[in-house]
Amino acid sequence: PQGGLNVSDPMPHLLIVDDDERIRDLLARYLKKNGFLISAARDAAHARRLLAGLEFDLIVLDVMMPGEDGLTLTQSLRETMSTPILLLTARDETSDRIAGLEAGADDYLAKPFEPKELLLRINAILRRMPEPVPEKASPKVLTMGGVRYDIDRGEMWDGDDPVRLTGSELQLMRIFSAHPGEPLSRMRLVEELGRGADGQAQERAVDVQITRMRRKIDADPKQPRYLQTVRGEGYMLVHD
Repeated sequence: PQGGLNVSDPMPHLLIVDDDERIRDLLARYLKKNGFLISAARDAAHARRLLAGLEFDLIVLDVMMPGEDGLTLTQSLRETMSTPILLLTARDETSDRIAGLEAGADDYLAKPFEPKELLLRINAILRRMPEPVPEKASPKVLTMGGVRYDIDRGEMWDGDDPVRLTGSELQLMRIFSAHPGEPLSRMRLVEELGRGADGQAQERAVDVQITRMRRKIDADPKQPRYLQTVRGEGYMLVHD
């Protein structure tokens, strides 16, 4: 089969949300040619209707749209789903990108961009979301106060309640749980997350993801006990 896909390995289904019909059509054609199933929506309301009835592997979402904008939609979707979201931003401004990551996006791409770069970003995000492979029969669980993280399953629980993690947060927990009690530099985290080459902006993006993770792990995120900052060395995950 084309691209080495078989029946048990279905084509990833992407949702493109952009009010510009020309961009929607261009991206849909290009991504279909590269082995994806595509659905498209012209605005947030249209996207919500599609999301109510279909499962997607990734959402490509324009920030600047009439009505509900991409940041608000991202924030809202994050309350109920962890589907990866890639934001298309009109301006390549750090504040916009940080706002996107704060809202829960997994990555961002500034317009104008080459379709090939979008394809690379999409593939990088989908690669970051592998099915967890159990190494041993017994589950390995990290306990951090009332929060438990099951390493094999890639699941986090706060008491009896599941904690939703975005694709990037899952990847961060995989990296940290492989090196508990070991400080990891921001640069190393950038590399392991498979992000782009713009070092300084990417390191700031890692800081944003760490802040989001602390809210989920630490009772007092401002004085973190479990996801610690190690001065001059980076970040370190400790557990009970």
